[in-house]
Amino acid sequence: MSGDLAPLSTDLDGRCITTVRMLSVDAVEAAKSGHEGLPLGAAPMAWTIWSRFLRFDPSDPRWPGRDRFVLSAGHGSILLYSLLHLFGFKVTIEDLKSFRQWGSTTPGHPEYGHTPGVETTTGPLGQGISNAVGMALGEAMLGARLNSVDERMVDHRTFVIASDGDLMEGVSNEAASLAGHLGLGKLIVLYDHNSISIDGPTTLAFTEDVLGRFEALGWSRFSVDDGNDIDKISEAVLEAIKDEEHPSIIAVTTKIGFGAPHKQGTEAAHGGPYGAEEAKLMKERFGWPEQTFFVPDDVSKHLAGIIEEKTLAASLEKARVASIDKGHNTVVSHWLRGMAPPFPSDLRALMPKFDLGSSLATRAASGRVIKTISAACPSLVGGSADLVESTSVEFTEDVVSSTNYGGSLIHFGVREHGMAAILNGLELHGGFRVFGSTFLIFSDYLRPALRLAALMGNPVIFVFTHDSVGVGEDGPTHQPVEQLESLRMVPNLAVIRPADSNEVVEAWITVLERQTGPSLLALSRQSLPVLAPGEPGWISSVGARIVMRESDSCQVVLLASGSEVSLALQAAEVLLGEHEIDARVVSIPWRERFLEQDQEIIDELVPPSALKVSIEAGVTHGWKSVVGSGGITIGIDRFGASAPGATVMSELGLSKQAVVAKVLSSLGRI
Repeated sequence: MSGDLAPLSTDLDGRCITTVRMLSVDAVEAAKSGHEGLPLGAAPMAWTIWSRFLRFDPSDPRWPGRDRFVLSAGHGSILLYSLLHLFGFKVTIEDLKSFRQWGSTTPGHPEYGHTPGVETTTGPLGQGISNAVGMALGEAMLGARLNSVDERMVDHRTFVIASDGDLMEGVSNEAASLAGHLGLGKLIVLYDHNSISIDGPTTLAFTEDVLGRFEALGWSRFSVDDGNDIDKISEAVLEAIKDEEHPSIIAVTTKIGFGAPHKQGTEAAHGGPYGAEEAKLMKERFGWPEQTFFVPDDVSKHLAGIIEEKTLAASLEKARVASIDKGHNTVVSHWLRGMAPPFPSDLRALMPKFDLGSSLATRAASGRVIKTISAACPSLVGGSADLVESTSVEFTEDVVSSTNYGGSLIHFGVREHGMAAILNGLELHGGFRVFGSTFLIFSDYLRPALRLAALMGNPVIFVFTHDSVGVGEDGPTHQPVEQLESLRMVPNLAVIRPADSNEVVEAWITVLERQTGPSLLALSRQSLPVLAPGEPGWISSVGARIVMRESDSCQVVLLASGSEVSLALQAAEVLLGEHEIDARVVSIPWRERFLEQDQEIIDELVPPSALKVSIEAGVTHGWKSVVGSGGITIGIDRFGASAPGATVMSELGLSKQAVVAKVLSSLGRI
């Protein structure tokens, strides 16, 4: 046998904990896949939180006033599913039996929107705890707006179970650092300190003083030496609750795979299944019948009482909060439904106007648009990873801080990944529409969180500026080349690259209306000519528009996005004026939406008989699906260089002369 097997509690709490453990074991064994180690070790702390502290209503899992529970160590998902089942959520025994199977509501890692009671999609380590920072920030920010001295409308906590692996990931440190800085005192993390990773003991690579680190980050720290002692865990949680000025971390020493005679406390306990013989020995040791998916009558009765108490408490709290405002305040009424207030119906009319013949960087136009939106609807909040001025998101001087949660501008510091993960949690919390900004090149730093936003259908808005080699002197380290194309490959992510200030207006309206997933605006640092605006809603509906029509018959179609649309217009004028070649110019800011259109619409915008030429300051691969086998792709299939932006563009083939030469060559005119 491996490790000491401590005495088991046989009281009612102990039997409930054993039920959680054995349901988890049975589900993993039935699936022949999953992770038994974390549920076996962490079940006591999870039971303690759910039975003694967590506020929820299983009949109303999206109730805005609920406490949030995040299983950051999402590989232990069966622990969460077992709890959801036992506490009355719509997760049945049959769902547990179909763990990790096709069409199941109990997938291998928790998925937001897929299983009732799951607050966020976790599994990639570090994401869940970072999302939880955003949820705690959402509680603080909304509370500052809606609470008064006498009445608290928003008053809930965020609880997390995080693993050693979660705390090794850099994103968790980024988020934890900001949480400490902002004093998010309603965030409580229970650290499942079992000292085991997949490769072996964590001492292979992780010997730091974790609690000392978090203390240095501005957190309160507590520890419980015995992960089976639920009274000690409760005492630590109560102490954490008392400190509302600092987030808290409670290190709970556990045994991974607790109760598994041959695997407990070893790396072999991390993943399962352990096998029928080990499961049998565990049940013997726990004094449990061999029957699978067994829930004792006394446990069911005890749970029914807890559920009744929690449901009643939730009903009373809902009634109390609803009586405060009685629906007269639109912000409150929407919050009571877990929603952000809607944007004004006349938002388009309120937007800034940009004059033809003028010139402005699209990042600057975006900044003016954000100010307009914020003035019309204060539920828009966001900020930047230390690039507020550079990305033109300085829309207010009302900055979020530990003494001003009522602010709207969030300084995330140089923490791109942490920013995106926190934004996910802030958006999931409800009450706000959120955005974050950085340079497009640094989208690589935050991509895992952006991908999860797309997977969850979470409508976070990402504002990425400095979108091409036009950045210039900063050189190839700061010049995005492959980023746009790689981001377009993320399912359910809207990648929009407007060509001018008027397209920026339309792009912002598009992303604000989009509720089914994240959106990305790719914006220029350099100034671009202002074009005539298109029809309202054209980006959302079609993703493309004609910005210059041919004078007679269309021989060439120049297809471009962003800053290259103005380049295409220049080339089209040369083709017609000097070579009598009639060209059409089509702006395609949202290429994937354009490609979703019926062929009739595509052919109307891009005549099949014309030579198709794409122009974009990035890798060309994806544009082949637009121009076809006989078309031309003009772009940059290499890294950039350090020089003035116009020089870099020209040297890399993005000049009107280069475009004209390629068209003439393809037409056999040179």
